[in-house]
Amino acid sequence: MNIRKINAPDSHDLKSKYSQAIEVTDAKRTVYISGQIPVSPDGIVPEGFSDQARQAWANVEAQLRAADMGLDNIVKHTTFLGDRAYRAENSLVRKEILGEREPALTVIVCEIFDENWLLEIEAIAVA
Repeated sequence: MNIRKINAPDSHDLKSKYSQAIEVTDAKRTVYISGQIPVSPDGIVPEGFSDQARQAWANVEAQLRAADMGLDNIVKHTTFLGDRAYRAENSLVRKEILGEREPALTVIVCEIFDENWLLEIEAIAVA
């Protein structure tokens, strides 16, 4: 499998680390991960945005492990934020979790299904 990051030089300047587009060739499997919520396996919703974001990412990673994949396999993810005020904190946690990985991404500000959840994260992974 080959993954190529695409950032067109005649598009807008990137101020954050992510890829504008991802090309995948020779992949044998694709996994679509439903929106993962900030709830631990024992049903606890963490306090505060950063801890909720880490929990949602932990749930994404759990789904990846179940599919014999990891964070390196993510080619696209979407984060749904309950409030624009979480934008900077979201970016910091995403960088903490993903490190140097730069999948394509979208962040959408919207109402979240449960009023206790501050975000939800979905992902697409290939292998």
